[in-house]
Amino acid sequence: MKNIALIGLMGSGKTTIGVLLAKKLGVDFVDIDEKIEQKEKTSITKIFETKGEEYFRQVESTLLQDYGKRQNLVISTGGGAVQKEENLQILKSNCTIIYLKASPNELFSRIKDDTSRPLLQTLNPLLTLEELLKKREKNYLMADIIINTEAKTTEQILDEIIKNVKS
Repeated sequence: MKNIALIGLMGSGKTTIGVLLAKKLGVDFVDIDEKIEQKEKTSITKIFETKGEEYFRQVESTLLQDYGKRQNLVISTGGGAVQKEENLQILKSNCTIIYLKASPNELFSRIKDDTSRPLLQTLNPLLTLEELLKKREKNYLMADIIINTEAKTTEQILDEIIKNVKS
């Protein structure tokens, strides 16, 4: 099976859906953010604080190159992974890319109490989400499949993904 890569802004459900999708398909799940924390032996927040976003993005690219070439995986990417052209090309070469789409308001309602997201440690996190979406959406829209996740249960989202992947 070609890998499935889940992309989208933070809070879109990449990890939650990814774990369940991998289980349904009988394949392994890889969360790139989790792999970065394991490799660096610290949290993403600490990486941003001590080494910066650019360093984080370099580690992310290295891991995407590795996992993107493997087979039979569901990969949850970081929200900004597809901003780098090389990452998008890696994913396009060996993955079905699925954009889990939701509005900034919906995303904010899902993650407003999560303090582990360094890019949202701003005075106006909702505005930050809106700006991130504006900046990233053209790359998100390059996905093979776009799933709107608003007002849907995880089961409905999974069914929609599986139906689209199999067709």
